[in-house]
Amino acid sequence: MPITVSELKNKGEGEEILLNGWLQEIRNLKKISFLVLRDHTGTIQITAKPDLTENYDSISQITRETVLSVHGNLTRKTQSKSGIEILAKSVKVLNEAKSPLPLGIIDPVGADIETRLTNRFLDLRKPEVALIFRTESELLWGMREFFHDSGFVEVHTPKIVAAATEGGADLFQVQYFEKQAFLNQSPQLYKEILISAGLNRVFEVGPAFRAEKHNTPRHLNEFTSIDIEMGFADHNDAMHMLQEGVKSGIRHLVSHAPVSTAPPSAKIQIPEGNFPRITYRECIKKLESKGEKVKFGEDFTPEQLKLIGSEFTSFYFITEWPSSLRAFYTQPKPGDEVVSNSFDLQYREYEITSGAQRVHDPLLLEERLKSKGLNPEDFSFYLNAFRYGMPPHAGWGLGLERLVLIILNLQNIREATLFPRDRTRITP
Repeated sequence: MPITVSELKNKGEGEEILLNGWLQEIRNLKKISFLVLRDHTGTIQITAKPDLTENYDSISQITRETVLSVHGNLTRKTQSKSGIEILAKSVKVLNEAKSPLPLGIIDPVGADIETRLTNRFLDLRKPEVALIFRTESELLWGMREFFHDSGFVEVHTPKIVAAATEGGADLFQVQYFEKQAFLNQSPQLYKEILISAGLNRVFEVGPAFRAEKHNTPRHLNEFTSIDIEMGFADHNDAMHMLQEGVKSGIRHLVSHAPVSTAPPSAKIQIPEGNFPRITYRECIKKLESKGEKVKFGEDFTPEQLKLIGSEFTSFYFITEWPSSLRAFYTQPKPGDEVVSNSFDLQYREYEITSGAQRVHDPLLLEERLKSKGLNPEDFSFYLNAFRYGMPPHAGWGLGLERLVLIILNLQNIREATLFPRDRTRITP
């Protein structure tokens, strides 16, 4: 049975080995060839000699990134940095790679992001790129475990819907047989229906779609959303669950570092204590003290968020956003209804999550729909869930790729997306 490169450290001197992988590089001398074989766990030097290796004469013609199967013996008598190499008995070509490569794997000259994404199958062969997605997997697994242990039920809601979750024009229309439908902006309405159904705590990990015509290093038109909804809860409960969920995901990542010579998790700090909170009004005061002009009811610009975020070293919440800025289902703050029981989780200038306590009174919910220019009749399937006993509830939605962007200090959110969908890219 073939083994992986990482398993070689447990093998003894002279032990017979079968390895599969890609030819990363080759160096041919007069009577010896050195090959570097790579699999998903690392690289190993393969030494081929005329008197030891079958079909030795054909080895020099093998192109980089060809898929190989190598049979040989392990030796620790080597100058290799790893202290291990394989003396090849046979080097079998399983699938030959064309030459030249459209994208280098170990070449010192880097490629622009568009070239990398067009040749994503090669880009992902780079260990440092593959490591992003192994890291993302560990982070998400840690969050999933946390929600499961906290009594949440994982659910999967429709992505083709009849009504906009948040209203507005940022929707992708689709033809659904004889009807017009939309790709869902978030699972929000269905999460709330499930709270009415009595599931009490639900979470979902799935795609969300926004037809916003931006093209920045921080935005995608399809992204992975981690959503929760909690019954008999308010915005403070939701913020606590978000804080602990993020901390648990990072904690799991750090303790289950993906295979790498220098895992990024070694540089990641697990947030300690409670995330600081600052209200929208307090943010305005801070900005005004720095000479910024901010009108109540307006969203903050990226530059203003940089100024706010400069006062925090890690994650923090901005709370009590104006009701006019939030979706129709957001609960106004009792006694001060110009603002709402809502929050954003921020990291410096980056918004990671939006959440809130939701409106649970059906009459108020209808009023809120109308105030946003929406027709309650278009949301009858949703409103019905509020007319027969809906408890107070709260929740949030978090962009997974944006969280990974922050944790790994990436420059472009597309780096944290396997196959990005933005305004100009729909393939591969």
